[in-house]
Amino acid sequence: MAAHLNLTESIGLAPGSGLELVELVERGLPLESLNGLKRKGLTFTEMDETVISQRTLKHRKARGENLSREETDRAVRVASVIALAEQVFGDDAKAMLWLRSVDDRLGERTPLSLLATESGGRLVESLLWAIDEGVYS
Repeated sequence: MAAHLNLTESIGLAPGSGLELVELVERGLPLESLNGLKRKGLTFTEMDETVISQRTLKHRKARGENLSREETDRAVRVASVIALAEQVFGDDAKAMLWLRSVDDRLGERTPLSLLATESGGRLVESLLWAIDEGVYS
């Protein structure tokens, strides 16, 4: 995933390598990292469905905890796909529109709705690379 190193806007971190990214995920991101995804336009519902439930987020805030590995992994996946979509479409608004649009190639689901799982994320990335290469529109 080429876009994974350009995560500064989305989660406030810029890992210098794939290994650094793995280490960040293993440690868990601070909750403040989610603010970048909100600035990118992710709604509370979208955040709840793809990264962390609002109830769990509230508990983590109250306890002063970081995101878990799994939550951090999902946040990084969402941030990476958003960055890739922005790169492919050349515009933040167009990227988010595509991510929120129902697609028949995805069983009438939105690309964003698939990002809760690794396999869904890979499928969305594949579609974005195909669009970038001119295979799909």
